[in-house]
Amino acid sequence: MSVTAPTHGSGHPHGVDQGKRDFLKLVTGSAAVIGVGAIAWPLIDSMNPSADVLALSSVEVDLTPVPEGQGITVAWRGKPIFVRHRTAKETKEAEDVKLSELIEPQPDSDRVKPGHSQWIVVIGICTHLGCIPLGNKPTDPRGDWGGWFCPCHGSQYDTSGRVRHGPAPLNLYLPPYAFESDSKIKIG
Repeated sequence: MSVTAPTHGSGHPHGVDQGKRDFLKLVTGSAAVIGVGAIAWPLIDSMNPSADVLALSSVEVDLTPVPEGQGITVAWRGKPIFVRHRTAKETKEAEDVKLSELIEPQPDSDRVKPGHSQWIVVIGICTHLGCIPLGNKPTDPRGDWGGWFCPCHGSQYDTSGRVRHGPAPLNLYLPPYAFESDSKIKIG
């Protein structure tokens, strides 16, 4: 004689309906996913840049107060940006350089915006070891080519920001920028 457990109409021992069990698993799993999402979202959102960082993703620079032959330094994304108002002589000398004389050959026309060749805008970080070159203040040494001079290891850049002497392997980098008018640029 065999003994079987009562089925209470569902055909399942102990009276638990399989459909109810599946529903409870679904509800419990959904609640767990929602709970994990509610915990994870603030953590993920906290990794986004803050409003003050986003505000610095671009910088507008008024060029009006920069006299010919001088430059200013502005900060963009924590980097110094050199903005130089070149004289006609400096511009012509930069344009007339033979590319064969350059460590990293690049014509001046590739480093300035068309119609605004009197302005050069470069990231003011030496490409050798990341020092900040001198040359943006009128009293700074500018090296043999009249641009920028890095006193740490002697790298020299011309008025186009091209490396001319020293251990720096590359020209000063160019930030993304555009002229919004003849007297204003937007960096970034």
